[in-house]
Amino acid sequence: MTKSLTYPTDTLVFLHGFCESTKVWEEFTKPLEQKFRIILLDLPGFGENTHNVHDYSMESMAEYVKNQLDEQGLKKCILIGHSMGGYVSMAFAEKYEKMLNGLCLFHSSALPDTDEKKESRNKTIEFVEKHGVDKFMQSFVEPLFFADNRKKLRKEIDLMVEIGKNTPKESITSGLAAMRNRPDRTDVLKKVKCPVLFIFGKDDGAVPLDKALEQCHLPANSMVNFLAKTGHMGMFERTYETRKALEKFAETIYG
Repeated sequence: MTKSLTYPTDTLVFLHGFCESTKVWEEFTKPLEQKFRIILLDLPGFGENTHNVHDYSMESMAEYVKNQLDEQGLKKCILIGHSMGGYVSMAFAEKYEKMLNGLCLFHSSALPDTDEKKESRNKTIEFVEKHGVDKFMQSFVEPLFFADNRKKLRKEIDLMVEIGKNTPKESITSGLAAMRNRPDRTDVLKKVKCPVLFIFGKDDGAVPLDKALEQCHLPANSMVNFLAKTGHMGMFERTYETRKALEKFAETIYG
């Protein structure tokens, strides 16, 4: 599914994370629509884009993004990728850097999975195959949020669980395998010419702080936001701060 505006023309393209959909961005992006053209994409296998998906690799998803932007006649944009969407954004930047006015890794990373993380993904694939999607989602979502935020963000957690439960099993297991197999793209960060914004949660178990620090200095032009008492879901946990960071980043680029 693609949601877009025809005005204004300065464009922000948002890519969701694993077991998510455009719904995680809908409320977050509304205040930005007055200044920027907003495009929300359901990545292949997720949301309303679950039909006829044969390749779940980050590279294939990046090609899908490229095709969607081409269909809209979009030559350049700022690309914002949350978690898995950030992995897709890195694959996109590797091949289509000239289409980027800017790049944002939103609780994401250019680093590959560690051996420990790869093994964890393998065990998760086995769990989903054995127990099904619903049982997986019951345990997957809540730990993405900082512990102190979970009670007050129960509505947002429930939304994410619902999105996840509507995700096909194949999308989940194949998506896990694709993330496990993605390469190291830190060289892309070193070479990229457009500005890069990093948004990290200091209490994010998916992108630990030490791994964040390994990469935020790599681009020639970067802005970094470290958020205290924040896990992996800054669009919900720190809505105002993350939105303002994106707005400031976009304004420095678009003027």
